[in-house]
Amino acid sequence: MGRTDTLVRLFDSLEGQSLRDLEVIVVDQNKDDRLTELLEREWRFPLTRIHTPHEPGACRGRNTGWRRAKGRIVVFADDDCWYPPWLFAKVDALMRETKADIVSGRATDATGRSINARFEATAQRIDRNNAWTTAIEWMIFVRREIIDMIGGFDETMGPGAGTPWGAGEAQDIILRALSKGLVCQFDPSLHGFHAEFDLDKLDPVMIERAVGYGRGMGLVIRRHGFGPASAAYWIVRPTLATALYALRGDKLRAQYYANVAKGRFAGWRQKA
Repeated sequence: MGRTDTLVRLFDSLEGQSLRDLEVIVVDQNKDDRLTELLEREWRFPLTRIHTPHEPGACRGRNTGWRRAKGRIVVFADDDCWYPPWLFAKVDALMRETKADIVSGRATDATGRSINARFEATAQRIDRNNAWTTAIEWMIFVRREIIDMIGGFDETMGPGAGTPWGAGEAQDIILRALSKGLVCQFDPSLHGFHAEFDLDKLDPVMIERAVGYGRGMGLVIRRHGFGPASAAYWIVRPTLATALYALRGDKLRAQYYANVAKGRFAGWRQKA
């Protein structure tokens, strides 16, 4: 939604995959036809456009897309991410080797440095304790039949949902999978590329969004039965960061982390 050039970069990276058996489904939530020319080009993969301008939200788009998917493995690409050419083949091999139902990797910059979240340094099975440091939405690869089993993404969560819950949908779907006894595997050697969320360039919009992101995480903590100690850990971390940056005189970062802490606390207190 609202992007064109980054989608070209994503498609180019998909054309470069060593694993060629791909289909691409674009859920176009734009209210105009900015993507028409791009989507009508000849690509090396079959491409389906689903135009849903009156159904906004990242999770709504993901759910609309996977229900049309014919492949046995589904990944929910962002419109501004892109993938190295070896990634899909390596994911396919890892799923066969580990018998995992879900495989996940890291978000990185072009050099392979982790960005936009904290990630574990070693390959490991995902469990309730490390779910927060092993998953990001567009690097989650899921067996198609498993998405049916767990019901897809919660459409009340994530960007564009129109609710207070601005994030947390990746952990929510992982934790629902774990509750059904499914095997989820993280491997840091799997990575894709994305623009970095740069805390050195904070603006009022980013600072305000921090509340919604925090609320989403707090809600997931509450919903999946994590106790007060776990909630306190995740609320205290940004609270300490708030104090640290306030002492340094960095008002923008202090406000950002204060909003993260406030959001997590508010989300955790909800019963949704």
